Amino acid sequence: MAIKLENVGIAVRDLEAAIAFFTDLGLTVIGRDTVSGEWADTAVGLDGNDANIAMLQTPDGLGRLELFEYIHPQAIESKPVSPNEIGMHRVAFSVDDIDLALEIAAKHGCRPLRGVATYEDVYKLTYVRGPSGIIVMLAEELKKN
Repeated sequence: MAIKLENVGIAVRDLEAAIAFFTDLGLTVIGRDTVSGEWADTAVGLDGNDANIAMLQTPDGLGRLELFEYIHPQAIESKPVSPNEIGMHRVAFSVDDIDLALEIAAKHGCRPLRGVATYEDVYKLTYVRGPSGIIVMLAEELKKN
């Protein structure tokens, strides 16, 4: 069986703010829609499912992020996860300039959870708390091949 990763989906509180954050980091919006109806109820498993969505893509065309803001049922606020909690908790991006990426994130009120670390002289990396509490890992490769 062939398999490939299609996208990572993230429910957000404010779709426009999340789009602004990720497009400022370099992703491109490749589509927007409002989804609802029986097919959406069935696929997602929520009756009356109605959401505004945006599909974003990384510049290399390989990574996609689907952001969705629920209209109905009402979105449920939850406490932002910690890095050690079980379940999905972050999305990671390679960047060519982590300092610039952090400047962009800061314009959106997003700062590192602790700081920037160096992993075995291979990567500089950090976790930032993005829009709607999303943990976003940013990593800059130090030894370019």
